[in-house]
Amino acid sequence: MKNVMNSSRHIIASIFFWFLIVIAGTIGYMVIEGWNLLDSFYMTVITYSTVGYGEVHNISKAGEIYTMFLIFLGVGFYLYIASAIIQFMVEGKIRLIMGRRKLDWKINRLKDHYVICGYGRIGRVLCETLKDAAIDFIVIDNDERLRPTMDADRVLYICGNAADEGVLLKAGVTRAKGIVAALATDTDNVFLILTAKQLAPHIKVMARASGRGSKIKFKAAGADFVESPYEMGAIRMAQRIIRPSVTSFFDQAFTSKSKDIQMEEIPVSASSPLNNVMLKDSGIRQNYDLIIIAIKTSDDAMMFNPSFETWIKAGETVLAVGEPKNLKLLEKALNP
Repeated sequence: MKNVMNSSRHIIASIFFWFLIVIAGTIGYMVIEGWNLLDSFYMTVITYSTVGYGEVHNISKAGEIYTMFLIFLGVGFYLYIASAIIQFMVEGKIRLIMGRRKLDWKINRLKDHYVICGYGRIGRVLCETLKDAAIDFIVIDNDERLRPTMDADRVLYICGNAADEGVLLKAGVTRAKGIVAALATDTDNVFLILTAKQLAPHIKVMARASGRGSKIKFKAAGADFVESPYEMGAIRMAQRIIRPSVTSFFDQAFTSKSKDIQMEEIPVSASSPLNNVMLKDSGIRQNYDLIIIAIKTSDDAMMFNPSFETWIKAGETVLAVGEPKNLKLLEKALNP
């Protein structure tokens, strides 16, 4: 960006000096030959541009020397401006190619990432949240006008049709952990889900639906999770009226930027020192000042408010609430 700005200023300064030389040449003919303003300006332009239409009046020896000086100055300056413009264009093209190659290199190294299809209002907010949580993802969107926005947001992206097999393969869908269908229409999202499941049957698919009626179609197409932003927004508004304190708590707990309290899910590794240890003996409450609200077992069963005699086992997921710094310490203990 800095090089582009410097090149632009360089070209603008060159054009400014060109006008100064034209003005100086006009004044020179007026002083040396005593011509009027129009004749002096005309002579300067045809001399400086090396057109060679001929003198407007008979010219003196001093005028001939001055004219030769203008010709050499004009040719040199035109070559200088041309080289500056060519350099600007070539550098911009090279920078674009190198930037794209660097982007492709980062994309090819991705694994267990998420493919976000659609960078509209929902997709962009989703990406901001994933970025805050340090989760790898790549965006696919076919709107070329969003390139500057995605560059400014510093996200990995591919401009293309998300339902195209080649584009999905380039985004590493076969190596991805999940894919989010957040395109503009339900039809596009259904076709995307079918294509993604065909390429990577194992992949988890989350889809954005426009309404309740679309959820059945998405499930039939192979979506694992279907969310309707409008329906969720209406439910949250109702809950804010019915249970304002509870809603405020969850708003704070689910905001990754919150410094006071967060809710986190932490998988239990076999190498964890807390593996095969009872909750009462784990010291989670005493050492980390955290509350265990649930444990998700390896068969996806959810144990809410587990008793103090519940065993912590590898393959399970612990849902804890507390301060972010303490959650990070527990994560290191459960998943070294």
